[in-house]
Amino acid sequence: MKIAISGKGGVGKTTLSSSLARIWASQGRRVIAIDADPDANLAAALGASSAQAAQCIPLSEMDDLIEERTGAKPGRGGMFILNPDVSDVVERCGVDIDGVTLLRTGTVERGGSGCMCSEGTFLKAFVHNLLVERDDIAVLDMEAGIEHLGRGTAEAVDAFVVVVEPGTRSVQTAHTVSVLARDLGVPRIFAVGNRVRGPEDIAYLTHALGEIELIGTLPESEAVRQADREGRSPFDVDPKFTEALEAIAAALVDTTTQSQGGA
Repeated sequence: MKIAISGKGGVGKTTLSSSLARIWASQGRRVIAIDADPDANLAAALGASSAQAAQCIPLSEMDDLIEERTGAKPGRGGMFILNPDVSDVVERCGVDIDGVTLLRTGTVERGGSGCMCSEGTFLKAFVHNLLVERDDIAVLDMEAGIEHLGRGTAEAVDAFVVVVEPGTRSVQTAHTVSVLARDLGVPRIFAVGNRVRGPEDIAYLTHALGEIELIGTLPESEAVRQADREGRSPFDVDPKFTEALEAIAAALVDTTTQSQGGA
């Protein structure tokens, strides 16, 4: 099962990403969590210590590894391998946090390099391997865009989840992401409502989202807000919030299992 999670900044997508990863890991599943957001804070949301977070170096900054696998030093240009071997990157670079293997993709920021560079090629190969070749559960915490997904890899994502709040701008972002995802061939697109205070918020989101299915909602939670302020994991700090998370996790498993023809 491969789940990509997106949404407007500040809506709580990292809270959802980390919590789903922790829930599935607690069930004995092999879970890989990918922080693909430049504003990386998935490690803290998973409950990583400062030492663990420091160990999680962005893949795009691993110049020696990129050169080893592509044959070209990042930022130098020239010829490089277009299909580098990345089959061992999870085991070599992942950091274990309470049963979840965390990796950060990082971004390609070298001036003038564009996307045709050794580090960009390395990242694309890694994401493709993760989504297409591996059997682990993968949870990708992404920014509002979906630039890490090409057409071939997007089709391997079982579900794209957009986190929304009961507000116009958040819903507009959801529709934009939905169009991009459908254009790339993502088979299923869902929304999760966050900071929902009652039936009126649910009714608003259901109407405003239109064809985007609202697969679940998370309640407004002071305990989760406090955990975020203190840099702690939001997982299991509020029984009602955890119950809602577990329902969303179960719904995603049921949906993807049915689509794959499983029981």
